[in-house]
Amino acid sequence: MANEAPRVALVTGGSGGIGRAGAERLGADGFAVVVHYAGGKDRAEETAAAVTRAGGRAVVAGGDVADEAEMTEVFDVAEREFGGLDVVVHSAGIMPLAPVAQMDLDTFDRIQRTNVRGTFVVDQLAARRVRSGGAIINFSTSVTRLQIPGYGAYAASKGAVEALTLILARELRGRDITVNAVAPGPTATPLFFEGKSQEVVDQIASMNPMGRLGTPQDIAETVGFLAGPGRWVNGQVLYVNGGAA
Repeated sequence: MANEAPRVALVTGGSGGIGRAGAERLGADGFAVVVHYAGGKDRAEETAAAVTRAGGRAVVAGGDVADEAEMTEVFDVAEREFGGLDVVVHSAGIMPLAPVAQMDLDTFDRIQRTNVRGTFVVDQLAARRVRSGGAIINFSTSVTRLQIPGYGAYAASKGAVEALTLILARELRGRDITVNAVAPGPTATPLFFEGKSQEVVDQIASMNPMGRLGTPQDIAETVGFLAGPGRWVNGQVLYVNGGAA
């Protein structure tokens, strides 16, 4: 209906590559979007403008995903600005890399705080606030299957995200809320390219049968599906990686 209130989505990490593509896709699907950022307010505002151009409405809201008070305020923004919340896309995360033997433990702790505690905080708030018929979409990684050296701390954090996702889906029995995790393969974002030579990038791109890196838009297709028509997909980890093992 033309005068029907739009569905509302919160996208964490909306200033980054995959988060921005997901927010834009939801905007194109008619969502009102809260674009969350941790440090990149300018980039979040660029995402919000792109959502508006795509046909949605958007506001930005900042906060540390691992801080429950700051994220409570972000969720409050969704309710204050748009009247409620239907979809939470939790794409925010960090990916420092090092072999297990060389990983600095303070860096390890920072990864777990952002990726594990941050997911728990966001999922806890989502479980309390997402409306019936909604969706919670977490982000894992195909590295949990690919076992690429150097990714130990990051993959460990995403293994925890997968466990939380599958359990929360079952805890929300009777609420008509789906909970899934998207597990991208190597995707062409600034985060991925950081610190990698062209030779390494080419080698990683050759790992899947499609012979290329994924794009943020490839991942956004799955986000759009889970946020919209994919109502019978629940309690799953979807590996979106072009066929990497």
